[in-house]
Amino acid sequence: MSGETVVELRGVHKTYRLGQHVVRALQGVDLAVRRGEVVALTGPSGSGKSTILNLCGLIDTADSGEILLDGRSVAGLDETRRTLVRRDALGFVFQSFNLVPVMTVAENVDYPLFIAGVPAAERRERVAAQLVAVGLEEHAGHRPDALSGGQRQRVAIARALIKRPHLVIADEPTASLDSHTADQVLALMRERCHAEGASFLIATHDARLTQRCDRVLSLLDGRLQ
Repeated sequence: MSGETVVELRGVHKTYRLGQHVVRALQGVDLAVRRGEVVALTGPSGSGKSTILNLCGLIDTADSGEILLDGRSVAGLDETRRTLVRRDALGFVFQSFNLVPVMTVAENVDYPLFIAGVPAAERRERVAAQLVAVGLEEHAGHRPDALSGGQRQRVAIARALIKRPHLVIADEPTASLDSHTADQVLALMRERCHAEGASFLIATHDARLTQRCDRVLSLLDGRLQ
């Protein structure tokens, strides 16, 4: 399994126009993430990290080059199909957690399965197992505002993994956490990555996180160094 490529960028270019200014966000990037691998993207603000995440997450499209998910080009997918791929094959973890405040922990984790039309009995079983895996089974009925930052990020990780995605895209997942909590969250991400066979592609400035990744790739001015 570890030899399979989950996502691959081949000669990818991406340019943005801000008024009269042209920003060359990516300039011929080649990147491959294998099954079960944790890869960190580092670099200063504006180096292209978020652009790569958006392209791999099918939130944006490349100007040129090729992007493959599970060996298949995404170039010909219309927006409906891209949405379905995001729903079924990708998970997302954000710096600000992005939990629904009026939902309980269990409901937040359940929501992707509900959207995907998974039967209620199966949803309950999978949510319960996922909460045990992240150590939050006793908080299933709590709402996010009753949790610490680390607990909220654990909920976000559980929600990202509940669909059994091939790839989890994480944008600065430890930036709002203290050192001890960040270490716990990083250990959990690695554990769940290996347990579930998902790959993680992480944009980060956090040296604590990069030390725990399988590979660290540095970006500067839209190019991998």
